[in-house]
Amino acid sequence: MASYFGRNIRISIFGQSHSPAIGVTIDGLPAGTQIDLQALEAFMERRAPGRSKLATRRREADSLEIISGLAPAAGEDEADGGRYVYTCGAPLCIIIRNVDAQSRHYEEMQRIPRPSHSDFTAFSKYGKWHDVNGGGHFSGRLTAPLCAAGGIALQLLGNMGIKTAAYLSSVGPVNGRRTDPLNPDMDALIALSSASFPALAGAEAEAMAAEIENAAKDGDSVGGIIELIATGIPVGIGEMMFAGLESHISSAVFAVPGVKGIEFGSGFAGSSTRGSVNNDPFYPDGDAIKTSSNNHGGILGGISSGMPLVFRVAMKPTPSIAIEQNSVDMGTMEAARIAIQGRHDPCIALRAVPCIEAAAALAIYDLYLENLKQTRESI
Repeated sequence: MASYFGRNIRISIFGQSHSPAIGVTIDGLPAGTQIDLQALEAFMERRAPGRSKLATRRREADSLEIISGLAPAAGEDEADGGRYVYTCGAPLCIIIRNVDAQSRHYEEMQRIPRPSHSDFTAFSKYGKWHDVNGGGHFSGRLTAPLCAAGGIALQLLGNMGIKTAAYLSSVGPVNGRRTDPLNPDMDALIALSSASFPALAGAEAEAMAAEIENAAKDGDSVGGIIELIATGIPVGIGEMMFAGLESHISSAVFAVPGVKGIEFGSGFAGSSTRGSVNNDPFYPDGDAIKTSSNNHGGILGGISSGMPLVFRVAMKPTPSIAIEQNSVDMGTMEAARIAIQGRHDPCIALRAVPCIEAAAALAIYDLYLENLKQTRESI
């Protein structure tokens, strides 16, 4: 399986939903890189299950165990209780123990695939060897190590003055408040990291939460849209064609299970307008060149323009629902019915918000390092 990502910082994610542990190996972090463990654990808490009545009841501590890649603690940092650790240049390996797996709910799925889930395609590709329990390696549980790696990347970007934040902009048919793509209120968006519901406050957010509750009561699920904003990205990150910032971000984002679409800037809506409306006029601002609107979402020709990076991700409704659905018994090749038992999120978009932040941070940091390497080679 191709569970790795990156050209300059390289991550490899391993484990299954119900295996003893899941984890990630991160290669390419410079020796002496400082990691704030307290901040990383707070970031992990945002996606952890069992914290909200709107999410799955599976409860995992998601405690991080760093197996390798750290330098001996510096004496001057011991007084902080071990909050900060430093890399030694070797690959950093982090594992997360699975402590609340319940595999009994998945016996039927060995034969009868869940509609719109990976069960059918995984069985078709890997046969009886596929681990269906909890979705195996296809599970959203694997976004925990993704967030561990991405949380570190977010800290490194923050040290460079790059701020990144994501939030729910809609749930099902209910649209929430959106920030200004030209002048986003990053303080308000970053404050959502400690909010119980990751949407801009207002009646719209309450309606979005109610939509999730109603779907859960019906034994059903609902999708949503996540918007991400990043500011402080310098001009010149990314390349043309296959190494563009958009394509690199998209590659990382589609590793999050349930993502079905992505659009940058004005996206699909922009395609229904004319160039005279969708174009972003340039103007001088001291030594910088800026645009008076941001329909391009901070990327032109695959390269960052210096304007805020803006993209939206469409998350499908959770395929595991309690309502009985049509399927096929793969053992007898006869029609079958299946109703999913167990603990599942009624809206995966809710806990996917930090996952999208993590994926985007890895992509941005990876291409930032690429740009830095090219700059050094040209000197």
